[in-house]
Amino acid sequence: MPFWEAVTLALQTIRVQKLKSFFTVLGVLIGVMFLIAVISIVQGMSNYMENDFAGKLIGTNTFIVSRMPNFQMGDVTEAEWRSWQRRPRIYEADVMIIRDALPKGTPTAIENGTFAYATSAYARRRQVQAVAADGDYFQIKKYSLTSGRPFTQQEADMGARVVVIGTEVAEHFFPDLDPVGRELKIVGLPYTVIGVIEKQGSVFGFSLDRLAIAPARSPLSRVTNARGDIDGLVVQAATREQIADLEDVVRETMRSRHRLQPSEKDDFALSSSESALAFFDEIKGRLTVFGAALPAIGMIVGSMVIMNIMLVAVAERTREIGIRKALGARRRDIMTQFLVEAATLSVIGAAIGITLGLAGAKLLSMAFPFLPAGIAPWSIGFALLLGATVGIVSGAYPASRASRLDPIAALRQE
Repeated sequence: MPFWEAVTLALQTIRVQKLKSFFTVLGVLIGVMFLIAVISIVQGMSNYMENDFAGKLIGTNTFIVSRMPNFQMGDVTEAEWRSWQRRPRIYEADVMIIRDALPKGTPTAIENGTFAYATSAYARRRQVQAVAADGDYFQIKKYSLTSGRPFTQQEADMGARVVVIGTEVAEHFFPDLDPVGRELKIVGLPYTVIGVIEKQGSVFGFSLDRLAIAPARSPLSRVTNARGDIDGLVVQAATREQIADLEDVVRETMRSRHRLQPSEKDDFALSSSESALAFFDEIKGRLTVFGAALPAIGMIVGSMVIMNIMLVAVAERTREIGIRKALGARRRDIMTQFLVEAATLSVIGAAIGITLGLAGAKLLSMAFPFLPAGIAPWSIGFALLLGATVGIVSGAYPASRASRLDPIAALRQE
């Protein structure tokens, strides 16, 4: 029997026996629905972590030299925390040596940050994320300005009292006004607004638009780092593959400056997007494994249901099988018919499950923005293949039983 003829016969049977077909595919439908929903949520979180969390908070192809790790997920022992506290602080003198050691033209920027209260003549006091930066900070962060300009290198060297703000700061402190050229006071000191950064959005509910960025040598540095040290130096590589080479240069420079012996551990931290995502990758693997457990149970139940329904179908259609054999149908034809019917039922269930799973993941992400959904194209193909496999495996025994029926005995069956 040609394959497509078997598929046509299977679809005709499904159309005639709608209710039975629905209950047949229900187990596969539920299993695939949960599988697709879990994969979509995990994929969405992965995209969110890579593009928004690591990309926006750290930067593309960048790493940060700092006293302590900028992103530390998981358990940190008290002894480890105390060892970090004993580490030497990093100062601008260290930054100058690192910049000299790096290949010429490598983008770098000091980044100091804290939360501080700001005021203006047009709005009440409010807390902002105050950042003191220099060098290629705007280039590294890929900040585009909707109005005004970033501060120049001369302004950075002079420590001019100028500031570039985020959209949330602009809307609060200068409602219905052009902020450029106006005064914003941070911890009581006036700064002239020279630019507004385009909207950045938020990461895990943390707004990236509450920014106020001033030169690292401006009075803001005394607010962010009263001891005269720096939070970190951001270094950007040209490509992802070059990050490791630049990290080696910085590590060698810092170890030499701190006079560390080869047997001693680093007393500083190099944090990149890869290190920030390492912990999430572990969680993602566990979520995928545990999330696949429930769909697996659903698929097993679904396969058992398909097998039982197909056995009932064989019993109900015994006379039909006898007629087909009497007219010349071979064992292979009968087996193909029932296998294709089981596989078709299962694939239809998988297709419906895929649709419901994607819709469920989308609705979940709309209800809970911290659980973004993303479509993994491979999961759709995998789900359809899984559905077909379940149908073939569960339909193998009923199909074999139908193909072995004696045509004379089958024709006598009422």
